[in-house]
Amino acid sequence: MLILSGLISTPLLSQNDAADTVYSVTDTLPDDYNLFSKDEVLDISLSFDIKYYKRKRSDEEYLDAVLTYYTGENDSITRNIKLRSRGIMRREYCDFPPLLLNFKAKDSVGKEFNKINKLKMVTICKKGQEDYLLREYLVYKIYNILTDYSFKVRLLRINYINTGDANKRDRQFAFAIEPVDLLSKRLNSFEVPLRTLHRNIIKPDMFDRMAIFNYMIGNVDWAVGNQHNVVVLQSGQSDRPDLGICIPYDFDYSGIVDTDYAVPGEGVDIKSVRERAYLGLCREKQDFEKALKEFSDNKDAIYGVIRDFPYLKEKSKTDMIKYLDGFYSQFDKRNSIVNNLLFDCRRYGK
Repeated sequence: MLILSGLISTPLLSQNDAADTVYSVTDTLPDDYNLFSKDEVLDISLSFDIKYYKRKRSDEEYLDAVLTYYTGENDSITRNIKLRSRGIMRREYCDFPPLLLNFKAKDSVGKEFNKINKLKMVTICKKGQEDYLLREYLVYKIYNILTDYSFKVRLLRINYINTGDANKRDRQFAFAIEPVDLLSKRLNSFEVPLRTLHRNIIKPDMFDRMAIFNYMIGNVDWAVGNQHNVVVLQSGQSDRPDLGICIPYDFDYSGIVDTDYAVPGEGVDIKSVRERAYLGLCREKQDFEKALKEFSDNKDAIYGVIRDFPYLKEKSKTDMIKYLDGFYSQFDKRNSIVNNLLFDCRRYGK
């Protein structure tokens, strides 16, 4: 079995998001405040050549941009930054590809963007698809309910200013994802360098939580082996420092988000992303029951994340809750949920 202890701490950016080090951030700031310390929507403006950005959609070429965010009713802070597109499928498919923002070291001091070097931002893929973005944002928030070992997100309301088209403006939602270096520091851990990993080197309770969560939301677009939509961390303060910590991200292919471009993954016997398949490892029944208890205990809080969110259409809220009902209906007297996990893990998890 591969042991993780002894690996060198090497922070990495996933999804081809490695960037030059010209805009590196110093590490001398207090940790008590950053973009992800609050939940309310943050209003910002981004001014850059959007016309050129959409045409080139390069994940290598950085464009000059101006970011303005508002610290009060009449106060704002403006920063000159660099940005580029990121991702794989969404960078090719979306009319407006996701963004990677790159801050200068001196601009990463204080306020909202404290200690942030590079920031991944999820944008609305195509016009009329705001609900997809808000649904995915809520999926991150639901996982936050279950564990601190999860990516924090912050909802943004962006005023885009297109300098390539007579400063034409457009206002849209987006959300920012906690950078891996901030996540690692928050959890007193470091990212395991990208390599082929076996699922057995992940802490069993964390692997099971992530696998059941992905089953709950109808997501089969993940894998620990090649760290596909999964970040693996290691913590020397863990009760098992030789085992890794897995944290999922990118949920646009899940059934609960149900984007128009999502298709089932290869090797999984489902015809639609709205169907569920459990890709976790097989466990004893009592182990599954223990892992499932936190999902049962947090059911009301999970539903509350959706019901209490003011920006999603009621129709979409109803659809998300109905989809979760399909998961929780398996918590019955026949223990259907455990039997279904056991059936799937023998086919896929082994």
